[in-house]
Amino acid sequence: MALMLWKEILLLTGLVVGCYWNSLSCGFVFDDVSAILDNKDLRPATPLSNLFLNDFWGTPMAEVTGVVGRAELLSSIFLLAAFLTYTRSKGADHSIVWTPIALTVVLVAAATLCKEQGITVIGICCVHEVFVAQGFTLPMLLDALLQVLRGKDGFPYAILQTILKLIVLIISTLLLVIIRVQVIQSQLPVFTRFDNPAAVSLTPTRQLTFNYLLPVNAWLLLNPSELCCDWTMGTIPLVESLLDLRNLATLAFYSLLGLLAYHSLRHSHCSAKTILMALSLIVLPFIPASNLFFPVGFVVAERVLYVPSMGFCVLVAHGFRTVSNKGNPQLLNGCSCKCVLFRNHAAKNGPRACTLFLFVDCAVSSQVNKNNAKLWNNVGHALENQNDYKKALRYFLQATRVQPDDIGAHMNVGRTYKNLNMSKDAEDAYLVAKSLMPQIIPGKKYATRVAPNHLNVYINLANLIRTNDSRLEEADQLYRQAISMRPDFKQAYISRGELLLKMNKPSEARDAYLRALELDNANADLWYNLAIVNIEMKEPSEALKNFNHALELNPRHKLALFNSALLMQESGEPRFRPEANRRFLVYIQEEPDDANGYFNLGMLAMDADENAAAERWMREAIRLQAGFRSALFNLALLYSQSRRELDALPVLDELLRYHPEHVKGLILKGDILMNHKKDTQGAKVCFQTILRMDPTNVQGKHNLCVVYFEERDLPRAERCLEETLAMAPHEEYVRRHLGIVRGKMAAMSAARQPLSPAPAEGAGVSANQERKEEEGRGATTGNGEGNGNKKNVRKSSSTKTLAGQSHSQSEHLGTSQTDQLQRTKSKSTKEIKDIEKKRAAALKRLEEIERILSGD
Repeated sequence: MALMLWKEILLLTGLVVGCYWNSLSCGFVFDDVSAILDNKDLRPATPLSNLFLNDFWGTPMAEVTGVVGRAELLSSIFLLAAFLTYTRSKGADHSIVWTPIALTVVLVAAATLCKEQGITVIGICCVHEVFVAQGFTLPMLLDALLQVLRGKDGFPYAILQTILKLIVLIISTLLLVIIRVQVIQSQLPVFTRFDNPAAVSLTPTRQLTFNYLLPVNAWLLLNPSELCCDWTMGTIPLVESLLDLRNLATLAFYSLLGLLAYHSLRHSHCSAKTILMALSLIVLPFIPASNLFFPVGFVVAERVLYVPSMGFCVLVAHGFRTVSNKGNPQLLNGCSCKCVLFRNHAAKNGPRACTLFLFVDCAVSSQVNKNNAKLWNNVGHALENQNDYKKALRYFLQATRVQPDDIGAHMNVGRTYKNLNMSKDAEDAYLVAKSLMPQIIPGKKYATRVAPNHLNVYINLANLIRTNDSRLEEADQLYRQAISMRPDFKQAYISRGELLLKMNKPSEARDAYLRALELDNANADLWYNLAIVNIEMKEPSEALKNFNHALELNPRHKLALFNSALLMQESGEPRFRPEANRRFLVYIQEEPDDANGYFNLGMLAMDADENAAAERWMREAIRLQAGFRSALFNLALLYSQSRRELDALPVLDELLRYHPEHVKGLILKGDILMNHKKDTQGAKVCFQTILRMDPTNVQGKHNLCVVYFEERDLPRAERCLEETLAMAPHEEYVRRHLGIVRGKMAAMSAARQPLSPAPAEGAGVSANQERKEEEGRGATTGNGEGNGNKKNVRKSSSTKTLAGQSHSQSEHLGTSQTDQLQRTKSKSTKEIKDIEKKRAAALKRLEEIERILSGD
């Protein structure tokens, strides 16, 4: 036995591997992308403990529980439990055991709550009670009823027991039905002809089609060869005439069902009871989904065949055993039948093993699926997810040809045209979809059922045309139209709020978001959007409060983490720094590849004078984003402020390689070259580059004047400062520096020294540095000598920044050893004393300027 068992296991394993071997070379589709490729839990850097905290999508289990796909399975489980429990309600002495009956009622309620067809187990229990537990047949029941009607005899005790038990079951069933009717407010749901075309067809098409669906479902049980993920729309053409040959299948189905029912109800032997219970499991649970008594939202759905398949398996197994007992047992031996089943399964499953929805050949070419626009759309979605928009467009267009009035198909076409940057074609497709929407009649309540995703046509069209600033009002009208069709359409309020911000109407945008919050105040995204509006309205405290609301609802809301931390950082409040730092740290855990998070951590460290940490964060930001403008400049500035000016030079070189027009970087580089490398020529190139880009740049012009001063070309320095003063007549520091140059020129003239450098000296001779470096001077026109600080340096790369500025170090005039006057024998002692007095006065003025410029 053990040997046979292992042989069977090996054979089964080999067959399974053979059937699915080709799937190993296939790619990922649909949910695979979210559950595997984009799942952070599967990355090497993610802690293993996250596997126990998150679901298989990588989402924290405390946030989303998905149960919609479990409804039929749960209902089936509770249905079977209820039936098995009820079978124990008959005591050994044929008395009633009430405990199993009470538990059965509870399980029936649970099955019904999972899925409405769970209530049909009551019918199965009734059939079991009458025909199995009590052993009645239909002739016996009719005979007993006739005896009672003729007054010859009363009901037998067994029948009275049966009636009592059935009354309890039926009353409980009625109570469940009443509760369900109250929940739906005595109104059946309304389905569109896309969901169930026959439901809106006229007589006799509706009746003929619904009856034909019964043999279709029976054939799926008997031969599940042409399975399909969706059977709506035109998958099964309507049966519009009595002459349609498909009506023969309906007649054959009813004939077979009638014969089986007649046989099982007429006889009391074991075989009849088995067939009767199998038929009960097949027929009764399927009745709610049959469309015969009320329409449902689908044509065929294989999930509603879970319980009927149980009865079908019982029927097949019973038939197999009956035939094998009457025929040749060897002919119907299990081994040969298994081989046939495995072979057929492998032949059918092999080509389908690679994909879920990408069944282009079998789905499109088969008669079952070629008229279903949803399947064409699904194939298009699969290609769209692979960014193959041109091929996806062909399938979406085919969906519109198969079902010209399918709003969703036209929306897919529009979206794909947009992805292909074909805006005019996208707008035309959206307009077609919009024209298919039910029209609103002024003065009348809008009551037509519209699929929520179809309302997105207004959102998509508005989002498309709002890229044109001249059509913003038109886009707003579309948003308002969507809201008028469905006042609880949350996304319309959100999109309209974004548009109103773009239209510079922040108060109206705030109202739109507040209305959306009335519909969903537990939505972290809405609180975040409201905070952004508060920032636009210069309400930082309200913005921070709403950011905190968002984070209370979702502590790992990435945008709220980033922007709230940025808001705290830019406030300049030291008490906010620890929390801002914590939020940025959480943010980089969520977005480890976003350089902005590391950059802002670096800025916080700079604010706290933690230079080592600041350097580390800035370096990481630059590593993640080559040429990161703000990070490169601020790292260079950090080195400069830390007296590591020479370390700043390669950083500035990298900055200017990516951003050669970066004015502040050029100014800082020129300052370092002149004051620390004594490279006045290199500094001159930096400042001249600034002036070539912007001849009106006062700081660049002024610093070039300083270069001339350092080169001892005083006349040129004087002319340069005069030009600078003409550009910025209100800048007092330029005026004072011009006075210093003129004073020096006067002193040198009095000493009969040359005012310009000798040609042999060249332009590279520089003075000895005596001045103190500045740490926070504004370097743009109008800043003058105003005190600055490093908090004004940063310009955040985030979408919403709060007045981020850059700063640089400015140049100023200084003294040098070469400025000492050379005494000559030809000069008198009095002249020398006068010159020394003038020099001392000039030095005093320079020291005063140094104190002002350095912020002392």
